[in-house]
Amino acid sequence: MLIRVVRMTFRENAVEEFLSNFDAIKEKIRGFRGCHHLELWQDENQKNIFMTFSHWENEEALDQYRDSELFKSVWGATKPLFSEKPIAFSSKKILELP
Repeated sequence: MLIRVVRMTFRENAVEEFLSNFDAIKEKIRGFRGCHHLELWQDENQKNIFMTFSHWENEEALDQYRDSELFKSVWGATKPLFSEKPIAFSSKKILELP
C-alpha cells in the first residue's frame, strides 16, 4: 500500500473554485483503479492550504492515475489556482496503534 500526501497552497481568492472543482471530481479519483482511500484536509490556521491524503495499491497504480486523462484534467484545473508550488510525497505505513 502506497500512501500519498500532496500539500497545496492556493491563492486566497481561488479556494472556493478549488473546493468546487474537487467536489465535482472526488468520486472519480476515489473510483480510479488502484485508489483505495481519499481524504481532503484543510490547514487549521491557514485556510488556503489543503492536503490530499490517498491510499494506492502500489506505485504503479499511482503512476497510471498520474498518466490518465482524469489526472490531466484535474491538474489542469487546479494548477493555475496555486500561490506556491505543491509538495508531494509517497510513504508506506510502518506502524499503527489502535
